[in-house]
Amino acid sequence: MAISRVPFFLALFLLASVASISASDDSDSKEFVLTLDHSNFSETIAKHDFVVVEFYAPWCGHCKKLAPEYEKAASILSSHDPPIVLAKLDANEDSNRELASKYEVKGFPTLKILRNGGKSVQDYKGPRDAEGIVEYLKKQSGPPSTEIKSVEDATAVVGEQKVAIVGIFPEFSGEEYKNFMALAEKLRSEYDFGHTLDAKLLPRGELLVKKPTVRLFKPFDELIVDFQDFDLDALEKFLEESSTPTVTVFSKDPANHPYVIKFFNSRNAKALLFLNFSVDYDVYKSKYEEVAKEYKSKGINFLMGDLDASQGALQYFGVKKDQVPLIIVQTTDGKKYLESKVKPDQIASWIKEYNEGKVPAYRKSEPIPESNTEPVKVVVAETFQDMVFNSGKNVLLEFYAPWCGHCKKLAPILDEVAVSLENDPDVVIAKLDATANDVPDDSFDVKGYPTVYFRSASGKILRYDGSRTKEDIIEFIQKNRDQASEEAVQQSSVKEEL
Repeated sequence: MAISRVPFFLALFLLASVASISASDDSDSKEFVLTLDHSNFSETIAKHDFVVVEFYAPWCGHCKKLAPEYEKAASILSSHDPPIVLAKLDANEDSNRELASKYEVKGFPTLKILRNGGKSVQDYKGPRDAEGIVEYLKKQSGPPSTEIKSVEDATAVVGEQKVAIVGIFPEFSGEEYKNFMALAEKLRSEYDFGHTLDAKLLPRGELLVKKPTVRLFKPFDELIVDFQDFDLDALEKFLEESSTPTVTVFSKDPANHPYVIKFFNSRNAKALLFLNFSVDYDVYKSKYEEVAKEYKSKGINFLMGDLDASQGALQYFGVKKDQVPLIIVQTTDGKKYLESKVKPDQIASWIKEYNEGKVPAYRKSEPIPESNTEPVKVVVAETFQDMVFNSGKNVLLEFYAPWCGHCKKLAPILDEVAVSLENDPDVVIAKLDATANDVPDDSFDVKGYPTVYFRSASGKILRYDGSRTKEDIIEFIQKNRDQASEEAVQQSSVKEEL
């Protein structure tokens, strides 16, 4: 499955490098967060008009950091009128994976807002601390747009450090007003909406507005943008384009974090320039902004990341800090393109060459092992083609993460499987560290760890979801294996003779 966007968990991974959520012990033993699973999920959701569900994995560090804040928020919101329900579901549990797939869970934690008994589903895009969660969800449970009747109302909606959208109307009726409210309902988890009859109450912009207008306020680039096309698709496109900075800045300033998350959640290709802000920021900023303005309308979003705040990003892309100034482009299908030690005057020409298809793709890979003689063979991105796709053998491949507890439990079992089949030249048992190597997403859908796939000698690809026992895994291999190709058999014979 091709990934259409950089997963949301990457944004969390990046933010973890600059901010951590405080964890505190709760002396009260009562749990306010409801625990859901496949047996009670539908029934519970159907009972409530407004439920927030956290899809988590027990091994996930971000989930562990969120847990006390989420529980504290749940206890506060339980007394809200009406109560706001917070729940959680272990999406790593086999019996719950169908639900995780249904709600498009691609990383942990993923939070969803379910309204009207689950008929409406939206991503949670608010803060991760208890106070922020409470404030955000109180707004989400109320009307999608706030009527602005005074300057004070306008100040509360617009603020100074956020994106806000205000509809200005001669009267609260008609097709334009109806479409605006529909937009506010659809995108309420992403923006603050307001509506008014009097533009003079607003902090910026034209005071006399004669026809229905959507005014977008933002703390970057041009500070306001007016729009008067009330077609729903046009409105949504306008908000998406106008609420994204020409260049998103990723640093230790928490004010930038909402825009960083929005950047990584965008469906566009992404250009990321990593450098040492204290040394290179002023030198690179103007050149990079010029390129960003040129390509913003061509489906590429741009970000500048400070080296001090970007260690998580560098690790994700498999690059080193001594490669900065470094520019990376990641496309909508997950391919990456990279240029190390880029100079300010080289940025425009490099982006142009990338856009013309002249830059070769970059593949994150661990070094090829000097020795690979253990029963379970090590696969890295650089050897994937030869060891899996072109081997002509039946390959059982585990995608794992070094920190994953379930992977550690599976490791000795796979060793036993490999030892049992080591005299079978047609079968290979292998593993790949999916956190350190790029995975071919068009063939393997890896959303959690461990994920095990079997590729037969004839090229059939099957996911293994059976019991994690030596006997069951061997039975699965024997049932689905093919005759190895003659070339593969000959290669094995040559290796044995050597």
